[in-house]
Amino acid sequence: MTHPTSYTSFNGYQRIAAGPLLANALAVKQALAGGAAGPVLIFDDATGRSIDVDLRGTEQEIASRLPISALQNERPEDRQDEPETSEPKGRGRPKLGVVAREVTLLPRHWEWLAAQPGGASVALRKLVEEARRTGSEKDRIRQAQERAYHFMLAIAGNLPGFEEATRALFADDRSRLENLIGLWPADVRNHALHLAFGALA
Repeated sequence: MTHPTSYTSFNGYQRIAAGPLLANALAVKQALAGGAAGPVLIFDDATGRSIDVDLRGTEQEIASRLPISALQNERPEDRQDEPETSEPKGRGRPKLGVVAREVTLLPRHWEWLAAQPGGASVALRKLVEEARRTGSEKDRIRQAQERAYHFMLAIAGNLPGFEEATRALFADDRSRLENLIGLWPADVRNHALHLAFGALA
């Protein structure tokens, strides 16, 4: 399943665009042409980091320089392309998407795996799936905290209560975070909370 790629742009503490990258780029170009006080930044909502876009030329020229993934509304990590390889396809189960790669383990690990029902491959797949299930919620929370932190650092690092707010963010204390950033500019406050908790709602 792919997720729409989303971007958000700010002129100083004011949000000026949200949505596809091209729409953000054009909004930023217009703001700069209008003498925006700035700084004018485009943020990738998947990471919370600001990105650079070449704004020279017409809309078509700007669009031609954007990443294909941004225009197709998918993130690079969502693509299911097979890894490139010059090796001929050999044994395996191509219909299942099985990929052969080297795994280095200690002898006792191999002994344990060999003793499992189905052998080493089945045991490893089960271990990976179990780890993904048990760690997925923690991973989602950590990723949300990191993207909110990157955004806050870039745009709100000089605002009052920033350090305490980041502590509350990584403590997963939403109530305290909301109190600490309550006096921040509304667009900054709302976007930080959206990045931190919106994806988990």
